[in-house]
Amino acid sequence: CELHDLPSSEAVLLAIRRYASEHPGDEWILGGGWELQQFALGPDRRMLDDIEARRPVYLVDTNVHTAWVNSRALELAGIDRNSPDPPDGRIERDADGEPTGLLHEGAENAVRDLAPAPSKEQYLEALRLAQRQLHALGISAWNDAWIETDLLDAYRKLDDSSELTARVVLSLLWDRHAGEAQLDHLLEMRKLGTGGHLNANTAKLFLDGVIETFTASVLHPYLDSSGGTTENTGIDMFDPIELNRFCTLLDREGFQLHFHAIGDRAVRLGLDAIAAARAANGTRDGRHHIAHVQLVHPYDVLRFGELDVVVNAQPYWAQYDSAMEDLTLAFQTPERRQWMYPFGDLLRAGARIAFGSDWPVTTPDPLHEIEVAVRRTPVEAPGAEVFLPEQRLDLITALDAFTAGSAFANRDDDSGTIREGLRADLAVVDKNLFELEGRTSEARVLLTLAGGEVVFDEGLL
Repeated sequence: CELHDLPSSEAVLLAIRRYASEHPGDEWILGGGWELQQFALGPDRRMLDDIEARRPVYLVDTNVHTAWVNSRALELAGIDRNSPDPPDGRIERDADGEPTGLLHEGAENAVRDLAPAPSKEQYLEALRLAQRQLHALGISAWNDAWIETDLLDAYRKLDDSSELTARVVLSLLWDRHAGEAQLDHLLEMRKLGTGGHLNANTAKLFLDGVIETFTASVLHPYLDSSGGTTENTGIDMFDPIELNRFCTLLDREGFQLHFHAIGDRAVRLGLDAIAAARAANGTRDGRHHIAHVQLVHPYDVLRFGELDVVVNAQPYWAQYDSAMEDLTLAFQTPERRQWMYPFGDLLRAGARIAFGSDWPVTTPDPLHEIEVAVRRTPVEAPGAEVFLPEQRLDLITALDAFTAGSAFANRDDDSGTIREGLRADLAVVDKNLFELEGRTSEARVLLTLAGGEVVFDEGLL
């Protein structure tokens, strides 16, 4: 059930109702892409019960950090008013203590583990479709940031059949519940997933959740809706001592570390873990990176360059929109509101920046992403207020972050720049980007080459 980019809660509910009606034989209603800010009081299980009460409904939000489920799904998972919050998640409850149907982070596992997984052919078709879409946007290589066994197998099959034309880094999920015992499994996955167009030498660790649901790990407690200080500092997915131990182990085995870190405490814990690995194993060309870096304490801005940690950033998020204004800034102190997506400060402090999209959370279009990096305004409202103008980047820097920066982070050392002897991964656009005053979204891709082969052509050749 596709719910991305719908204009309102009414449109979301209509799409769910239509999908349920058109798929009467499905045992579950599965899908996602809804946004928390679409619902004034938040989505509720009763809304889904009105549409489908017999079959379980499981719908993830666009951030993939919260699930919205109906009463039947809660019943099957054994979740009720007496269920405790798991250490790595939260069950949203109403004023009477009853679950509302929103399950944050690890709380959704009880339902997700019951839902049917995609088939092997569904995985393959999804990858084929994704590759076509990304090539049409000028993208010839990417990092898939959440890889488990079934998706790894699909990538391997696609590559072995010569259908994979992109270069792909596979970030292997480090299960926060499985501990060191999973290392042998990751080593086997790395072996299977490396070769051809694939590189599976990266381990992915989620350090926190997201600010919009108060699950991002922060150094200062969240404010409440009235501006008062709460006791909530979010969720740490790992004990810091264990995190340092796991990262030292992975670094020793030659893995690149890839962290999800939204809050400033999570960013600090990621930097601390990399520092611990370096102290134990010595300095090497690890190219470890911390993704998202939404809220960064000024002290830690300096540490990225000092530790040679790559900033893996999603510039499209650095704008005033409803998620930023209503669900993020409103719950931070005035001082901390100035620390959001500090790309300019990070660059001036000597950090290396690699840009990406986190698709399907938001658009994968680099031309849209670059525009926001340069202007810090919404693509659809270029005259809007600039979000922290001192953090804007110039066009050359933003282009570099999406090309050479990403290639560096992905260990793709024979691409990322146009130079004799490097792999011909190229995109041709219809306008001179330097004549658009930062409005790079006005350009479109005409041609994409991957390894010198044409993988997308809109009639240019």
